[in-house]
Amino acid sequence: MKLTNQAVGAIMMALQKSLLEQSDIVPVLREMDFVLDSNSAEDEGLAVSNPPIVSLEGTDLNETVESLEEE
Repeated sequence: MKLTNQAVGAIMMALQKSLLEQSDIVPVLREMDFVLDSNSAEDEGLAVSNPPIVSLEGTDLNETVESLEEE
């Protein structure tokens, strides 16, 4: 069984959230609920019913970019 494109996207969002917050990804992955999605024949497989939400509220993107450029 494979991951659907939606599930891959949810895992990538979890990774981005962990990188942005500088936190461990494991708790986010453990909270994901995987379900069998057979709605689309070309993308059949596991989907995530509760993908992570990434919030940029309170984040200064210019400051983040500048700190990355300095590294």
